[in-house]
Amino acid sequence: MYVTLPRGWRKLAWAISLAVVALVGQPGWAEIKLPRLVSDHMVLQQKTEVRLWGWADPDEQLTVQFADRKASTKADPEGRWEVKICTSEAGGPYELTIAGKTSYITLRNILVGEVWVCSGQSNMAWSVAASLNSQQEIASANYPKIRLFTVARKVSEKPLEDCEGAWVECSPQMVSGFSAVAYFFGRHLHQELGVPVGLINSSWGATPAESWTSRQALESEPSLKPLLEQWDKMIADWPKLDPQYLRRYQYKLKTWQESQAQPGAKKIPPPPLPDRSANSSHRPANLYNAMIAPLTRYTIRGAIWYQGESNVTRAWQYRTLFPLLIRDWRQAWGQGDFPFGFVLLAPFDYKRDVNFTDVPPTWCSELREAQLLTLKKVPNVGMACLMDLDEITDIHPRNKQEVGRRLALWALGALYGRPIVYTGPIYESMAVEGDKIRIRFTGVGSGLVSRDGQPLREFTIAGQDQIFHPATAVIEGNTVVVSSPKVPRPVAVRFAWRDAAVVNLANQEGLPAAPFRTDSWKLETEDRLLNEEPY
Repeated sequence: MYVTLPRGWRKLAWAISLAVVALVGQPGWAEIKLPRLVSDHMVLQQKTEVRLWGWADPDEQLTVQFADRKASTKADPEGRWEVKICTSEAGGPYELTIAGKTSYITLRNILVGEVWVCSGQSNMAWSVAASLNSQQEIASANYPKIRLFTVARKVSEKPLEDCEGAWVECSPQMVSGFSAVAYFFGRHLHQELGVPVGLINSSWGATPAESWTSRQALESEPSLKPLLEQWDKMIADWPKLDPQYLRRYQYKLKTWQESQAQPGAKKIPPPPLPDRSANSSHRPANLYNAMIAPLTRYTIRGAIWYQGESNVTRAWQYRTLFPLLIRDWRQAWGQGDFPFGFVLLAPFDYKRDVNFTDVPPTWCSELREAQLLTLKKVPNVGMACLMDLDEITDIHPRNKQEVGRRLALWALGALYGRPIVYTGPIYESMAVEGDKIRIRFTGVGSGLVSRDGQPLREFTIAGQDQIFHPATAVIEGNTVVVSSPKVPRPVAVRFAWRDAAVVNLANQEGLPAAPFRTDSWKLETEDRLLNEEPY
């Protein structure tokens, strides 16, 4: 809220300003301006030093008051300023005042609690209104201490200083279009921790990970050079593209033509030409510049991420790209290795989607393996496994409540010190025992079980010929013993190694086992490094 000077002072200030305009042709001062993230209803991260920033006159002296804390600063020659304020334990509401030479701003209804950035593609963007039991969920979403901020979708060739959006209190009127995964994650944290929660949703459907990574970071990785060069060429050639970049579009166009030729077919417009211009949301760094860079001065607790479908055709490359994105964000925020949770891609029959008709069923497994390798190699990273969700006909599983809950379990157990089991079984090691292979896991919790009481599914086994056969798998203590009469001398096991695998191996806490392979044989996407028109 902008507050003016008392009436007598206003008259004097106005007279002075008119005199200055007459002399130099412009007003004598500028209003203090703030980024949209720093506003009424925001949540500040508790028990830390938070950054507040904005714009004012060059070299203007400013004083920032929050609760019982005060800080002073001076705008730089370009008018930018920043202060740091220490926050106490969760609480509020508070007011924050920023005072300059001739004007000041008061922000109201501010809370102190836990702040999370929530990003990714369509499964993160998926709204509460489109999820399971949406009417009930919306009607009960009366949580004034949960605050929601949705970053408007925008692209930019250069990093921006501000984004579009506004903090709002969580209510039935405001939650409907908000990210379902983010909301259910934040709601679970709020209910369990009893503190305010701020959720910043920055997501865009059908976008690849490279769009959310800075150009500087992408250029630092030699193996990503072909991808950047390909995009530079596509932009230079736009809109006349080489046919190799339009293969999937041509298939979709053919499918549309065939459907329109059917008797009584409802007339629909043809599929749009995929945007490969400089303004494409798929272009490397475009979304980082417009939708992540403006957030990086805002102090957060961590980030959650649901993305990967658009990188399935280049799953091997994701082994490099995903860890790079995490490092890139952490460096930009300057908060060290802040917690980063992600969602392992859910079971889905990719052949059902017109955008993936040429994708073999194992490529999604290769993408999941890239995600799991990131979990094991990058510090302070957590995972929500969805391999038991039986919604294989929809790339957007509606049960976003369980997705949010499992991400929150990781946060509660790994970060907030709750004594809970927050991960399902994850492959640890194997041992050949005659004609069988014994598999050991971490994350067994209170013990391994078949969650539906049926024989374990989705295990295959192979010998030196590298041909995998369906296998029998039996739980023995905290291990699983795998065998097949067709493989008398086994050397390798794979589990859930296909896109639509729905598993029943879990721990007693009900968390499913993650896919794995024990071999290191060459994968199908190892040589696929270029962007072949991801959907």
